[in-house]
Amino acid sequence: MQTYLECFPCFLSQALRAARIATDDPEKVKQVLDEVGMMLKDIPLTSTPPESGQRVYQRISAITGNKDPYKAIKAENTRKALSLYPELKARVETSQDRLLTAIRIAIAGNVIDFGPGKAFDLKMSVEEVLTQDFAVNDYPAFKACLHGAREILYIGDNAGESVFDRILIEELQKPVQYAVRGTPVINDVTFEDAVQAGIDEVATIISSGTDAPGAILGTCSPEFRAVNGRSSLIISKGQGNYEALSHTRGPVFFLLKAKCRVIAKDMGIEDGDIVLKQAQRAMERTLK
Repeated sequence: MQTYLECFPCFLSQALRAARIATDDPEKVKQVLDEVGMMLKDIPLTSTPPESGQRVYQRISAITGNKDPYKAIKAENTRKALSLYPELKARVETSQDRLLTAIRIAIAGNVIDFGPGKAFDLKMSVEEVLTQDFAVNDYPAFKACLHGAREILYIGDNAGESVFDRILIEELQKPVQYAVRGTPVINDVTFEDAVQAGIDEVATIISSGTDAPGAILGTCSPEFRAVNGRSSLIISKGQGNYEALSHTRGPVFFLLKAKCRVIAKDMGIEDGDIVLKQAQRAMERTLK
């Protein structure tokens, strides 16, 4: 996905929010705003938002000296999500379509996102998504791809959300490699966060090798790109991964809840909509 004009004030807003979490020194927060503000003029509209976000959060870390400002918040969100795990598993087990219910639950977890800066109620989001209509629902294609899949790559998004991903992984009943960020960025899931969520019990955790808030293939490790290239089903969670991978074709399915009007517009949906969207269809829509 390209960078839109509306993304620029969002970059600055995210920088302010993250800097205030990273440090209580107002001079350093001001320096973050000054330097990020200067960076904005050099960001082309042709770049993806995660590419720009990578530069922004690298500067925040360098200026504040805090490499993981969301560490405590991520751990708390994971604890809260784990407290819902037994109830969510019961919902899957009593549903008429276990896989589809698990997909809905995974999407519900996508509300745990500190990038857009929106408040959220985790339990309320689950109830809403379990009954909400899909704006795009490529479930038949997903099931067909899953049936023939030998190796599944699941690209994680946010910490805490990974608990909800775990429920879906348990329903896939295929070998899964779960990709996390190479180093901390915003509240995106890292190896430590994924282990706390119990992902290591149901999948092999791998690193994407990038510190961008999205799986930009050009910034990912050769090892991750190799897994990505040979996987017969790729599940891409969240807005950041959609922004990074929306131009791709092949066995990629985007699972997310739109929390940004710009991303919703790019996908041809409304803010707040939920989607299970095959990447090839996303490309075809863009080309029309």
